[in-house]
Amino acid sequence: MKHLTLHFDRGVETVTLNRPEVRNAFNDEVIAELTAVFSELAKRPEVRCVVLAGNGPAFCAGADLNWMKSMADYGREENLADAAGLARMLEALYHCPLPTIARVQGDTYAGGMGLVAACDIAVSVDTAQFCLSEVKLGLIPATISPYVIRAMGARAAHRYFLTAERFGAEEAQRIGFVHQVVKAEALDGAVTALAQSLVSAGPEAVKACKKLLHDVAGHEITAGLVRRTVEGIADIRASDEGREGIQSFLGKRKPTWLLP
Repeated sequence: MKHLTLHFDRGVETVTLNRPEVRNAFNDEVIAELTAVFSELAKRPEVRCVVLAGNGPAFCAGADLNWMKSMADYGREENLADAAGLARMLEALYHCPLPTIARVQGDTYAGGMGLVAACDIAVSVDTAQFCLSEVKLGLIPATISPYVIRAMGARAAHRYFLTAERFGAEEAQRIGFVHQVVKAEALDGAVTALAQSLVSAGPEAVKACKKLLHDVAGHEITAGLVRRTVEGIADIRASDEGREGIQSFLGKRKPTWLLP
């Protein structure tokens, strides 16, 4: 990988944006690498959890300025193709069956907000600043909007999409965009604790639970949805992992899926 570093340790794969000289801004190469990585990690049974991190003072500043310059004269078809690449990357992250944690060690702007929002859990340092800056450039945060609006809620999105204000980590937590805010020295400990909770759970149950969240959140409670939830619990109870979980609990022993 040219723009990413990968590190695996006891079930946790850490994917780090490694362009600190441009505040981890992304271009077409970074987008392609992230898409490939998240698509590949989903196929690796030894990986139980993915942490998305950034190297340097910023988590991700959005689009690379040089990349934006190269797109200045694009026509509609070229812009469609370019936006589709970003959309595929966000889909690969959001729909990755593995649980994902955004480790936000610094400022996060524009497209970087999409990366955080597409993760399941987000932990931020208290000094990080956030901004959906697109309208200041005469643009809109269209491609990232499905994920960001889900993360912060429509009401907060109305304000921050339209004003392009910067806001701090405490506000990001208040509106639900990040789950936890910590001092810089406590960031790794907080992320590790969450990752350990995830890798200690039944791996197939975690995947099924993530799919459940996608299937249920924001959807109307219909007879079809209720039926799928009934089928979901019945299927997981009858699975090998479900049986092992219940038997280990009743037998007061550790389940076999725990890592040594």
